[in-house]
Amino acid sequence: MEFDFFDVISLLGGLALFLYGMNILGSGLEKISGGRMEKTLEKLTGNIITSVLLGAVVTAAVQSSSATTVIVVGLVNAGILKLRQAIGVIMGANIGTTITAHILRLSDISSDNFFLQFFKPTTLAPLVAVIGIILYMSAKRNSKKDIGQILLGFGILFTGMFNMEAAVAPLKDVPAFTSLFASFSNPILGVIFGAVVTAIIQSSSASVGILQALSSTGQIAYSSAFPIIMGQNIGTCITPILASIGASKNAKRSAMVHLYFNIIGTAVFLTATYAIQYTIGFPFWDMPIDKGGIANFHTIFNVVVTLGFIPFAGVLEKLANWTIRSKDDENNENDDTNKLDERFIRMSPGLAIDQARITVNKMAALAKQNLSASVKMLSKYDLKAMERIKEAENTIDKMEDRLSDYLLKISAKELTEPESRAVTKLLKLMSEFERIGDYAINITEAAEHMFEKNVSFSSVAMQEMTVITDAVYEIVDKAQTATELHDMQKAEEIEPLEEIIDMMEETLKSRHIDRMKNGLCSADAAFPFIEVLSNLERISDHCSNIGVYLIGHEAADNSGIDRHEYIRKIHKGETEKYSEKYAYYENKYYSKIK
Repeated sequence: MEFDFFDVISLLGGLALFLYGMNILGSGLEKISGGRMEKTLEKLTGNIITSVLLGAVVTAAVQSSSATTVIVVGLVNAGILKLRQAIGVIMGANIGTTITAHILRLSDISSDNFFLQFFKPTTLAPLVAVIGIILYMSAKRNSKKDIGQILLGFGILFTGMFNMEAAVAPLKDVPAFTSLFASFSNPILGVIFGAVVTAIIQSSSASVGILQALSSTGQIAYSSAFPIIMGQNIGTCITPILASIGASKNAKRSAMVHLYFNIIGTAVFLTATYAIQYTIGFPFWDMPIDKGGIANFHTIFNVVVTLGFIPFAGVLEKLANWTIRSKDDENNENDDTNKLDERFIRMSPGLAIDQARITVNKMAALAKQNLSASVKMLSKYDLKAMERIKEAENTIDKMEDRLSDYLLKISAKELTEPESRAVTKLLKLMSEFERIGDYAINITEAAEHMFEKNVSFSSVAMQEMTVITDAVYEIVDKAQTATELHDMQKAEEIEPLEEIIDMMEETLKSRHIDRMKNGLCSADAAFPFIEVLSNLERISDHCSNIGVYLIGHEAADNSGIDRHEYIRKIHKGETEKYSEKYAYYENKYYSKIK
């Protein structure tokens, strides 16, 4: 029985199925988690032990240490995680990735017991794949489709494994194959081979799976497998290194921590392993290794190295800082678009949406800040304040451009229905807050015009302006709070206040035109007054839109609620709460100018 060209084709086909199965399995797990697993990294990385445990859990869930480390690089680049916090997560990722090898070892189950036979992958994998495809094609809820995708990925993963095992079976009779793996008992060659193969396919879990498939030939000894497995941990570092290109220096340092951790860990463990072999000796050293032996060593190696390095996390940090030196970090921590890291889009759309939401909240805060500053310019023009307002507006515009592009890239990914709605909502909210910022700039321009003409509002006009600007500031505050805290009570209070602002604008416009006709106000002051009123009313309109979007989004997330009917009732004031709030704001603001 010879290993021929057709066996190579079968091997490559099995490898393709194996890698594809891992990919859709990981993708399904990510959708189920909705980015929640990764978000916990932000909150629960207070100490090194917790960080290691979280790194292990997240990696076991997404089935990829590379994915976890790339996410960590993104979190560090966004300034969400500090380098010291990232070190523990990176260490834990190496432990979590070993779970895949233990899943694959199930194919070695051998027993006549019905239940054990049932759980043997040759039986379970096809059954799981059938259930998975039924769920994926027939389920209406995305959550069930995601479960179907996970089961389908599991089935494809093992199908690829079986195909690889069948394809490499003839290799056990090929002397060249036996000689090749005998040469890998040279630890340096074994480590290099493991690192290169893993770097090419960018997954240590996949390369360990390939080694497990090859072990079915019975021609791979423990002495050859050990250095290859250690090298695989080094090869997986290529993915975060590539991901750190163009990122902040701290992000690059987190990738270097991953590399140093695996290189130093491999060197120490390799030295210890061969020292024991040459002094005491391992009785199994030249015996064939099976899938279970590979899985066990993979876990032992990563757990021992991680436990050994926990006390030296600070040394790894210093080493990374020494490698990536800088007096002034190129990462601008005040850059409000740093959180929009495209690594999140590739690895965790749920986490990417969360970062986009944070950026929208910052836009809202800046727009409210600019409104407050622009209104103050009407009574006292300040050139330095004008520069700060324009700078903040440039930041809002920059955030909108970056955020728009970011959200569109997220929408191109496979999203769950709630994620898709969240992207749509954020696109709408972003646009509304950007327009509020624009109208605030228009108010400063009116103030600038008055300053250049050396005119000011009369005391009566200024009192009226103060009342309406207070109302508009309150409505913008409600819009920002409702957006940031997802506060539906605040969202429902926007519409009645907006109606009062409309009435105030009409009343004050008419009154000011009468003053101008009666010669009580100059044209140079009259037109800026009318212009400011128009801009304030438009700001309140955009706040109304924000309230409607938030209420509509909430209604869509609750079954049994007709979203359009719900919005219509709020918008038209056909609720008891609307009438109550309308009367409250009429007394609070409109009564002061009647």
